[in-house]
Amino acid sequence: MTATENRTVPPFGLGTFRLKDQVVRDSVRDALDLGYRAIDTAQGYGNEAEIGETIAQSGVKRGDLFITTKIKPDNYGEGKLVPSLRESLDKLQTDAVDLTLIHWPAPNGPVSAEEYLGALADAHSQGLTRQIGVSNFTIALLKQARELLGDVPIATNQVEIHPYLQNRKLADFARQEGIHLTSYMTLAVGKVMEDEVLKDIAGAHGATPAQVALAWAMGQGYSVIPSSTKREHLASNMKALDLKLTDEDMERIAELDGQGERLANPASVAPDWD
Repeated sequence: MTATENRTVPPFGLGTFRLKDQVVRDSVRDALDLGYRAIDTAQGYGNEAEIGETIAQSGVKRGDLFITTKIKPDNYGEGKLVPSLRESLDKLQTDAVDLTLIHWPAPNGPVSAEEYLGALADAHSQGLTRQIGVSNFTIALLKQARELLGDVPIATNQVEIHPYLQNRKLADFARQEGIHLTSYMTLAVGKVMEDEVLKDIAGAHGATPAQVALAWAMGQGYSVIPSSTKREHLASNMKALDLKLTDEDMERIAELDGQGERLANPASVAPDWD
């Protein structure tokens, strides 16, 4: 695969937020062994080197993998972004990642969107990343990003979406504009496991509430990147790919919207949410 070849963002992958040291090594190793082929990380997670080592030791061909990383706000400056991505590539032991995202819009930060999106586009033109995208962008910020990036497409906007925060206004806009969404925290940090509605739907399908939540998100066209430190949960989550929910199931889950607070909302970098 050449560095400029585009690939669709996979519907299902492994998230590595909060996973460090041997924990992330074990999680990535088990996931690859089970058949996961998309890995999501970020500079801010502090685990790129461990992930790179584990991938190298796995024997899985680089061309079979879809690796995503994210640029942290400290590296948004024009003179920092490309060098920081090269450092990420060294840690991940690859010549190019499949997707690089701006991690947070940082509206009150010292670097403008024009500067950091321009630097990200430059990284793309240099072949350091096959696709580029954003994370935690609102409708207004997506419009601005599209204008600034011009012909360079936004591969995805990675945002918090789970049954209790369905982000419908943003989702409707993205759907109308053909912008793909990736859902993070799809399991609401475990809250879905205890939800009576999801447990009832799961029981009808011989599934788990986690599988139901993941299938619900994928059923709307979102990609999902659940994480786990337990091999059995990694295997179980993957079965969501084969779970087909009914229209009634989807309607029941839609009614759960608004029952949970936003889980990821750091004041220093979060935008004015839709």
